[in-house]
Amino acid sequence: MTAREEVLARIRTALGSGAGAGGEGVPRAYRTGADLDPPALTGLLTQRLHDYGTPVRRCPPGGVAAAVSQALAERGARRVVVPPDLDQARLGLAGRADVMLIADESLSAEALDAVDGVITTAALAIAETGTIILDGGPGQGRRALNLDYHLCILDASHIVAIVPQAVARLTPGRPCTWISGPSATSDIELDRVQGVHGPRTLEVILVGA
Repeated sequence: MTAREEVLARIRTALGSGAGAGGEGVPRAYRTGADLDPPALTGLLTQRLHDYGTPVRRCPPGGVAAAVSQALAERGARRVVVPPDLDQARLGLAGRADVMLIADESLSAEALDAVDGVITTAALAIAETGTIILDGGPGQGRRALNLDYHLCILDASHIVAIVPQAVARLTPGRPCTWISGPSATSDIELDRVQGVHGPRTLEVILVGA
C-alpha cells in the first residue's frame, strides 16, 4: 500500500464510507489532568500571562468595577465596545461621562477601528500555557471584537490546568478563539509586530483569585 492509499483509507474510515487500513485506535497516553489547587492554578496562569507581557489585575468578585475603571483610566480608553449580552452592571460604568460603552450590534470594521478597545468575558483559561479561550458564549462577542486593546474579565473558576481539560469542557462545534498573549508575528524581516491576528494589547482581570 502506498502512502497515498493509506491516507485515503484512513479518510474513508474516519468518514464511515468504507473499511480499510488505518482504523486502529488513537493512542491516548498523554496527560488528561493535573493536581493543582485553585491558588496554584491562578498563580501559574498569572506567571504565564506575565511571560507574554500581559498585565493581570486580581480582584474579589465585588471589585470588578474598580478594576475595570482603573484599567481603562490607565489605558486612556474612553470609547469601549462591549458584547450586547455582557453584564454591563458588573462593570460599574453606567452614567460615567468619561467612558462611553458601545454595544456591538454588528458594528462595521470602520466603526470598530474608531474605538479604544473592547471588554469581554472568557469561556476558559489554561494555566500551563497562559491561554485565554473565547467560544462566543455570553459576554464574549464575535471574533471581530479582538481589537487593539482587549480587556478580558476572567473568573478564577474558569481556569483549568492543561489543554486536555479545556478541550473536555468546551462545547464541540462552537467557534473557539485561543489567545496566548498579544497577537504577534515576525514574518517580515524578523521584525516583531504585535496586533496582526488579534489584540495588540491583552489585559486580564482575574476575579475571585
